[in-house]
Amino acid sequence: MFKEVINMYSNIDYKLYCLSKSKFRASFRLKDKDFKYIENKGLEIIEKHARDFIRIRLAPKYIPNDGKQTPMHGHPIFIAQHATATCCRGCLYKWHHIEQNKELTKEEQDYIVKIIMTWIKKEIQNNLQ
Repeated sequence: MFKEVINMYSNIDYKLYCLSKSKFRASFRLKDKDFKYIENKGLEIIEKHARDFIRIRLAPKYIPNDGKQTPMHGHPIFIAQHATATCCRGCLYKWHHIEQNKELTKEEQDYIVKIIMTWIKKEIQNNLQ
């Protein structure tokens, strides 16, 4: 299990590269209001929001509205979840090979937060250029 977690983390940049080749995933971008929200809250709070959303909306074994639980707008984390295919258990399985129909481990949740936050930081960098 530990080896799988190490592989997940070392693979984040490559996974983001693969996701960027998907027309659908690459269509998600943060907007000015998202950047302002992140600037006002700070990345630490944004990461806390990501942890909370993942724990509540994605980590349980059974999700009654799976596939529809992540809005397409309203919070930078939601946008990042769609861009990184961490929006539902189906996408998690397809893109990240995280099994469905089981509660997510802490390590899996940490990986999801890491890929979301990495994507957000790349968006911030791209916006500054």
